[in-house]
Amino acid sequence: MSTSPGSQMVPPVEREKRQADSAPSVEVHPMDEHNRRLVANVHPPAWQNPVPQGRYNLVIIGGGSAGLVAAAGAAGLGARVALVERHLLGGDCLNVGCVPSKVLIRSARAVGDIARAGALGIQVPPVSVDFAAVMERVRQVRAAISDHDSVWRFQRLGVDVYLGEGRFSGPDTVTVDGQTLRFQKALIATGSRPMVLPIPGLAEVGYLTNETLFELTSLPRRLAVIGAGPIGAELAQAFRRFGSQVILFDILPQVLGREDPDAAAIIQNVFVAEGIQLALGAQIQQVRPDSQGKIIDYELDGRQASVTVDEILVAVGRTPNLEGLNLEAAGIEYHKKGVQVSDTLQTTNPNVYAAGDIALPYQFTHTADAAARLVLQNALFPGPKQKVSALVVPWCTYTDPEVAHVGLYEKQAQEQGIPVETYVQPLGETDRGRADGETEGFVKVHVRKGSDRILGATIVARHAGEMINEITLAMVTGAGLKTLTRVIHPYPTQAEAIRKVADAYNRTRLTPVLQRILRAWFAWRR
Repeated sequence: MSTSPGSQMVPPVEREKRQADSAPSVEVHPMDEHNRRLVANVHPPAWQNPVPQGRYNLVIIGGGSAGLVAAAGAAGLGARVALVERHLLGGDCLNVGCVPSKVLIRSARAVGDIARAGALGIQVPPVSVDFAAVMERVRQVRAAISDHDSVWRFQRLGVDVYLGEGRFSGPDTVTVDGQTLRFQKALIATGSRPMVLPIPGLAEVGYLTNETLFELTSLPRRLAVIGAGPIGAELAQAFRRFGSQVILFDILPQVLGREDPDAAAIIQNVFVAEGIQLALGAQIQQVRPDSQGKIIDYELDGRQASVTVDEILVAVGRTPNLEGLNLEAAGIEYHKKGVQVSDTLQTTNPNVYAAGDIALPYQFTHTADAAARLVLQNALFPGPKQKVSALVVPWCTYTDPEVAHVGLYEKQAQEQGIPVETYVQPLGETDRGRADGETEGFVKVHVRKGSDRILGATIVARHAGEMINEITLAMVTGAGLKTLTRVIHPYPTQAEAIRKVADAYNRTRLTPVLQRILRAWFAWRR
């Protein structure tokens, strides 16, 4: 193996010592050909850490979405970069988050399409789901994508990759694998992990999180999902379509509790129609073992109830990965939600920045990506600093239909004292929505009252995550609804609903006074 830039050839005795001291090899279960390929890319057992030579322009702790984007970007600019990762490069997104979950959801969507085929005049025999094959495809796609996040790719880019536990040893130093890395600037991008509720008996009976779910090779006959947020909602629907009996718990009275209530109501109705049992507003009291499975005792609407399941998936939020960083040694302040940062993502150590789940309230891969790019500008170059508050952040929950949002919700605008007007276009009133048989959904846009300035939008549609980008672009560029009336959409598309919303706004500009003037003008022209 060739040495990376900034490293040097290691004498055999020293190399053997470093291999013995290095982090243990990583296994991802089941350890089949696909997971072996994954590990060989993102934490190869025989990897030898380079020997640092001089000071780095940027040292990054954490090889998830934010860390990888920052490492590739900085190296591409010519900076000397070190990237430290204790587990698997690619982080949550590649290994246990976005990538495997969306592959899984794609298979579940195929089941949903077949279930609806009768309404389109297509008769199909009963569906049989080969869950083991579904999960093998998850592992195969993840392994293929891992090439892009591999240590080998980043080595080729000129990044010094260190596998091991990174921790601060001073205001401008990080230690890893017994070596000290000196830096001019540093980035903390250690991400987050699943939060676990202190439910009595839960730890004893065992449970799944997104970190262990993708190890399954057989379908749970009965599945409880605790948490009806985006992750819980997506996976509850997927497993129900695969054939599991699913009960979905949440302490809030609706699924997707932070979403637009109209959007959440559509998803809730879809879940009920698909046979998901909802326990919303429930208080789980305890979990206990039984010869038939795992029993969940809970209270709902003032009544005691119990349900027996085979597996429990906990999806109730995230906890920042702060442990072991020794932030005090670098003068970096933190709190229970992560590292304390300014609007420019600078920590209380002016030479250290933080990005991704460890620092941001919006815990999305694309937000981590955007924040990493912002850090490159702010940390490596003089001049005006980019601010997180200036970012326009869309997001999407990949249920079927999807729920996508950008900007403010109407309630948020009201809480901030911003007067709003809201325009809604049901998908059922678009020709493509009718043709597709996908009439459940809408495009909803909020504008500042008296103007066409877009404050926020929610879309519920089969491909809402694709459709929201048009509105996000309008918000980024300052284009209002008047501009969107001039955007020509191919006919027929569901995205035409966006233009219809803009047309609805335009019609409000035709006031009674203006109508009288126009009638008089046309009469004169005759």
